[in-house]
This record gives sequence, structure tokens and C-alpha cells, in this order.
Amino acid sequence: MRKNIDLVNGPVLKSLTQLALPIMATSLIQTAYNLTDMLWIGRVGSNAVASVGAAGMYMWLSNGLAALPKMGGQVNVGHVLGAGRPKDAANYATAALHISIIFGLVFGLVCILFSNPLIGFFNLTGHQVIADARIYLKITCGCVIFSFLNQTLTGIFTAAGNSRSSFMATLTGLLINMILDPVLIFGLGPFPVMGVAGAAIATVLAQATVTLIFFVFAKKDNIIFCHIKLFRIPDRSLFSSIVRIGFPTCIQNMIFTGISMIIARLVAGYGDAAVAVQKVGSQIESISWMTADGFAAAVNSFLAQNHGAGKYSRIPKGYYSAMKVVLVWGLFCTLLLIFLPAPVFRLFITEADILPMGVDYLMILGVSQLFMSVEITTAGAFAGLGRTLPPSVTSIVLTGMRIPLAMLLIHTPLGLNGIWWSITISSIFKGIILFIWFRHLLAHRKNYVDISDSGKMYTESSKCSKI
Repeated sequence: MRKNIDLVNGPVLKSLTQLALPIMATSLIQTAYNLTDMLWIGRVGSNAVASVGAAGMYMWLSNGLAALPKMGGQVNVGHVLGAGRPKDAANYATAALHISIIFGLVFGLVCILFSNPLIGFFNLTGHQVIADARIYLKITCGCVIFSFLNQTLTGIFTAAGNSRSSFMATLTGLLINMILDPVLIFGLGPFPVMGVAGAAIATVLAQATVTLIFFVFAKKDNIIFCHIKLFRIPDRSLFSSIVRIGFPTCIQNMIFTGISMIIARLVAGYGDAAVAVQKVGSQIESISWMTADGFAAAVNSFLAQNHGAGKYSRIPKGYYSAMKVVLVWGLFCTLLLIFLPAPVFRLFITEADILPMGVDYLMILGVSQLFMSVEITTAGAFAGLGRTLPPSVTSIVLTGMRIPLAMLLIHTPLGLNGIWWSITISSIFKGIILFIWFRHLLAHRKNYVDISDSGKMYTESSKCSKI
């Protein structure tokens, strides 16, 4: 089977689906990856979950920073590939990888050197919870360079129409994590009991393995990676283009995480158990948003290549085809969280006094899953056209409203649930606004005439020759 899918020719839904299915499967694997950690950590106790939840916020923050080279690289690579210029695509990919390496090293060093004040931000109360959180932060974020590289490489492979390689690499990482988690957390066989530290080590080893597999796939690629000279510094203009497209998404994601950290601090006022509920609940909820994010990546690459190829008539077809699938998925997740919250939450934490809080979280957040899926997919569509500013502005403004809304609602009879409602309400408005905004953009582009019918993602003469 051909690994690189031709996104600028043939049936729209078929091409999009062929690209999207492995990405969605990859996202589900990534969700399982996170849930596996939470399943085993939950067996240690809610205090351990609270530790991972607090430290994990900085891993989430790192994803925002990693979004700059990933998004900027993916969109630029998609545009020039659609225009039939694979060597330019390789140069953009090289620049994106350089940024990823630098960002990963700097972020990791900061987390190691300043672990005490970073964890102190959350005002955790238990001494063991604080100690475990610092350990988890130093290990996972200290080695975050693997996560940065994996995200950028995923974006590059996806832009080239090859989502299967990302799927295989991530699947392997999941299997390694599933094996190492119980061994290192509970000390099976010759290994000592490591608890939270064991979960962190398992995560890092799995991520490092994924990076290694990506490089193996890259060596076999004959479209982009065969042109890459990783130790050669690309032209400055390439960095500028990546930053221009990736910066709004980066700022959006980091501000989003920063706001979530402030929300987490409000949650901590209700005790470490509430922090654990938020951590577990958000991981369960990620079944919805990570899958939508995966489909958004497919829409991004589809629109980017067709935009670069001048095939404008395929852009609305691709977006609406994707939206039909996402609406079905979002509705399924909504029904799951609203009608089956208790059995789902009980998989992770079984403590009877915490279960009611978890049920409330899932039911309230379940209301917004459909709208959140629409928001994420539409943001990917905007990015595919190089328009990363509209989703960033929408996200920053409405996510920022969560803080005053949460502070208002916690003083009502809702209490802690007021925080969860502030998240749901903002997600609903973000989905509605972005969908209307993108439809408006498509309406203004409806008179664009296709300028290319040649249709090749890359030319045969531009392929690398086999050695």
C-alpha cells in the first residue's frame, strides 16, 4: 500500500479518510498512552494522581511551545509539496526540527532548575504529593526534547500525506509504556518500587523509542527526508515563515495552558482530591479532543496541499466532509460522558468519596464535547490555509473568560462544579464562533478559480533516487 496519499487528486472523502484514519488511530493511541499512566497511578492512590496532575500541567505547557515548529512546519511543508517543490519542503522540515531541538533543550533545563517554584505555584498541601510532583516534573519535562521531536515529525509526515508512519511509531510507544508502567511503578521482577518516578521513566523511555522509530522511517522516505541536511542551518526566511504561521498557535496553546494552570490552582482550593479529579477527568475527556485534534491534522494537510496546488474547489469539500465525521464522534463522546460517567471514572479512581466529584466533572464537561470537536477541527482548517490567527484570537479571548466566570460561579451553590461549567460554557461558544467564522471565510473564497489541474503532490523527477 502506498504510504504517501495524493491529497490533490481523486475523491475528496476517500483521500481525506485515508489520511485521517491513521491520524485518528494515532490520537486514540496517544489517549490510551495517557490513560495507561493514569490507570496505574490511580492504583497507587489519589495523592499520586494529584502529583502527576500538577507536574503534568508543565508537560501540557510544553506542548504549546512545541506547536510552533509543528504547525509552522506542517503548513509550510504542505503548501510547497502541493506546489510540487519537495526540496523546499525538506528545507522547511529541517528548520522546524532545529526549532524543536532548541525549544526542547531550553524548556527541559528550565524545568529541572526551577522545579521547586514551578510545583509551588499550585499550593499543594501534602508533603509527599509535592515531592512526587517535583520528581515527575524533572524526569518528564527534563527529557521533553523527545516529545518535541515526535510532534514535529508527526506534522511533517502528515503534511506529506503519510500518516501511517506516525501511527506505527506511536503504537510502538504505547506498547512499551503499557509494559513498563506496572513494572517500574510497582517494582515487578528485579525492578524496585518507583511509584510516580517509575511512571515518569516509563513515559520518557516510550517517547525516546518513538523518536528512534521516526528516524528509521525518515531514512526510508524518498520524498522529503532524503533531501534533509539536519546539520546544515537553513535560510533565515524559512524560520521566519515557520514562526509567522506557528506563533499564533503557540501563543494560543501556551495561554490556554496558563489559564488552565490558574484554573487548577482554583481547583486546588478544594483539596488535593479535587486536583486528582480534574487530572483523571481531563484524561478521560481527551478521548474526544485528541481524536478531533487528529482529524484536524488531516484537514490541515488536505487544505494546505490543495491550497498550494491551487485546487480551491476541493477546500470546502474537504472541510465539510471532515465535519460530518467529527460531528458523529463528538456526539458519541457527549453521550458517553453524560450517561455513563460513573463506570468510566471508576476505572481510574475507586475511592468512594471522590467518585461523586468525578461524575459531576464528566457530566458537565460532556455537554461541550460536540462543540469542542467542531472548534478543534475548524482550527485545523484555518491553519491549513495559513490562517492561524482567527482560531488563536477566539481561543485566547474565550478561554480567558473562564477565570472570571469560574471565580463568579464558585461563589454560587455550584461551588467546585462552577469551575467545570466555566470550561464547558466557553467551549460551546468557541465551537459556534469558529464554525461561523470559517463559513464566512469560505463564502468569500467561493469565486476562486482552480489554477492547477496537474495534480501531483510531487513530481517524479523530484523524488530521491534509490541507492
